[in-house]
Amino acid sequence: MGSPGPATISLAAIGSAYGFRAGLPYLTGIILGTTGVLILVASGLLTLMMATPVIIGFLGIVGMAYILYLAWKIATAPVGMQQSRSRTSPSLVPGLFLALSNPKAFAAIGAAYASHSVVQGDLRMDAFFKVTTLTDVIITVNSCWLMFGVFFASAFSHPLLGRVMNVTMAAMLVATVAFALCAD
Repeated sequence: MGSPGPATISLAAIGSAYGFRAGLPYLTGIILGTTGVLILVASGLLTLMMATPVIIGFLGIVGMAYILYLAWKIATAPVGMQQSRSRTSPSLVPGLFLALSNPKAFAAIGAAYASHSVVQGDLRMDAFFKVTTLTDVIITVNSCWLMFGVFFASAFSHPLLGRVMNVTMAAMLVATVAFALCAD
């Protein structure tokens, strides 16, 4: 969790294009969606979903289509915060959708959650501490990626460098999803 992936790359791109305050609704969507993934993993519902390949296939296709759309929006976004602030920044719903359709989130959270027990002999307390701790990590890491994008914006305010940055972020977004899908 926290390494470059669809959610973190998109947060950095939104921070760079729109600033921290304007990126907060999108960040909230990412946090809520990623926490939703955590709850799916912790509750065992992910296991039930995995037993129905049609659901997983459908979610994968819809998620990939959305991520390609988001990559296009990032690549073609105006360069620098000043130009982007006149446009509407992404809201909570796109962040939520991206987080819930992010294959890397399912893999990373599943691995982190299942890797070991925190409280031996008490499954409820073990789940409580894992969910609480991982939720804190989700909030902290994703907030840092949004701030990272804000700090990056000043370095890439030149039109050519900014365009290169936008296209690179979009390519990284697509590459991380492709890597996650190929790893399955």
